[in-house]
Amino acid sequence: MKTAVMVISIMIVALPAFGAGNNVTYKVNGQDYEGYFVSQKEGAPLIMLIHDWDGLTDYEIKRAQMLSELGYAVFAADLFGKGVRPTEVKDKKQHTGELYKDRQKMRSILQGSFEEGVKQGGDGSNAVVFGYCFGGAAVLEMARSGADAKGFVTFHGGLSTPEGQDYTNAKGTILVFHGSADTAISLDDFAELGTELEEEGIKHEMVTYSQTPHAFTVFGSERYREEADKQSWKRFTEFLQTTL
Repeated sequence: MKTAVMVISIMIVALPAFGAGNNVTYKVNGQDYEGYFVSQKEGAPLIMLIHDWDGLTDYEIKRAQMLSELGYAVFAADLFGKGVRPTEVKDKKQHTGELYKDRQKMRSILQGSFEEGVKQGGDGSNAVVFGYCFGGAAVLEMARSGADAKGFVTFHGGLSTPEGQDYTNAKGTILVFHGSADTAISLDDFAELGTELEEEGIKHEMVTYSQTPHAFTVFGSERYREEADKQSWKRFTEFLQTTL
């Protein structure tokens, strides 16, 4: 289903400063959002990163910089709005809940953010979208929308398909990283997605890590699991090399 998107960009600098990251203020349907763009050169393959329910923070910026060092143009999108970086659980639930309830708005922001990444200098014809937790669920929403990317990658993200949706229009390969000890997203959810993708003929790869909880890639947290983080990141960068 197509959604009309009105995007007007307002960049902090006149032109991207390649080699250095920049915060980028942009508009989607009249609302301000603030993402982060980093690339070593213009025209590099575009990777769009979608944040977890904390909003766009230093964690996503660090991941974007890591990918930039590998030669990619990375746009860390903002799905909540400029200045909206919730710290309380009730606020995180509110902002994610609003988008879960309004899937068309979520898709509009995702598409508008992708277009901004292209405007900043990434190659949108050679692109992958990935995200963490809430961002992983948003990645799958974007895949189901029929967005034109070569890959959709989720790290410990929500895996359930909303009622009335399917992967009929999905393009590219779907790659899922999941912790087997995740109590927020179960192995049943993992299996159901795998079955759905197989039945619909969607190319996919799904990986689980034993004794690994939700949010296992978040540096410095009590849930961080170094081995699973390193293994999933290695597979992710291999995927990028063969896909882009």
